[in-house]
Amino acid sequence: MRCDTLISVKVFSEADLMKHYDEKQMQENILYLEALSEQYPNIQSAAAEMINLHAILDLPKGTEHFLSDIHGEHEAFRHILNNASGSIREKIDDLFSNTLTSEQRAELATLIYYPKEKLSVYKSEITDIEEWYRLTLIRLLAICRHISSKYTRSKVRKTTAKALCLYH
Repeated sequence: MRCDTLISVKVFSEADLMKHYDEKQMQENILYLEALSEQYPNIQSAAAEMINLHAILDLPKGTEHFLSDIHGEHEAFRHILNNASGSIREKIDDLFSNTLTSEQRAELATLIYYPKEKLSVYKSEITDIEEWYRLTLIRLLAICRHISSKYTRSKVRKTTAKALCLYH
């Protein structure tokens, strides 16, 4: 978080407000202040939101992809979307290069790319499915933690809630 954000927010305590803004400045900004007061009951809550928004601005920019499927290569296009242009495999390798074999990492990646297809295959192939579920969930949670670390908790909660609604 930037220091100037913390300093500027600290200036806006209720006791010091009138020391920093004269009556004319307050009147010029009354519409903004009234709009803010509808969402934020006091200066501290408005300041907390300012800190949150500045923190979001300081996060790394998300990856943008521009793809075209004009030639009808639907399967290749779908694979690029499913594997997030290779970034999922990269995260798996970052996390598990010392603990999983290349083949195990590839299987985990494929499970993430095509969960329905792979789960049906694994259910028929694996003898101790309960243990496989346990290990796989631990690994998937580690990947989720790693990938979500660049986002705010609020964004992760909102995104997770939306994703869970799709599966009900």
